[in-house]
Amino acid sequence: MAERAPAAEKVAAVAEITAEFRDASAMVVTEYRGLTMSQITKLRRSLGNDVNYTVAKNTLVKRAAADAGVEGLDELLVGPTAIAFVSGEPVDAAKALREFGRDNKALVVKGGYMEGRALSAAEIDQLADLDSREVLLAKLAGAMKGNLAKAAGLFAAPASQVARLAQALQDKRAAEGSASTEEAVEAVESADAAAAES
Repeated sequence: MAERAPAAEKVAAVAEITAEFRDASAMVVTEYRGLTMSQITKLRRSLGNDVNYTVAKNTLVKRAAADAGVEGLDELLVGPTAIAFVSGEPVDAAKALREFGRDNKALVVKGGYMEGRALSAAEIDQLADLDSREVLLAKLAGAMKGNLAKAAGLFAAPASQVARLAQALQDKRAAEGSASTEEAVEAVESADAAAAES
């Protein structure tokens, strides 16, 4: 009976890690050798609520990854391993890990997994260089706002030209009694050219 308890604990641990793999939008594999418990706690806080930083035995992680259908991590699972399971924005997690690693050289990012493929440590670093989703959305909104303002101007231009054409035609008819459409168009075009020069 005493031997079954550890086996049951391992099964439960594998099931828990498997669920983490399945629920995460990305994961980053790190080596934490040399970090104190207080540093690991500080790292967990810096990663925020959208990242679960889990220290686990490599054999259990390998089994859980296989159960979750995650491939390509086996060579990363050597030595003391902790995995940052990201349920939020992967860019933010990569930035937080890199920032923490600058002050705590013992933290080593070994690689990761995102969108169905394994990532190298260099790719995780490149991910940290990207703008976060919120920044990208703000930039996109700014670009769209500028383009919408241009579009509104373009849509308004024909209407104002038609209004000026109608006014020029009416003025021309009033002055001469009757005028051709061609003359009215010429009057509007000359008025537009004069306005553009001034």
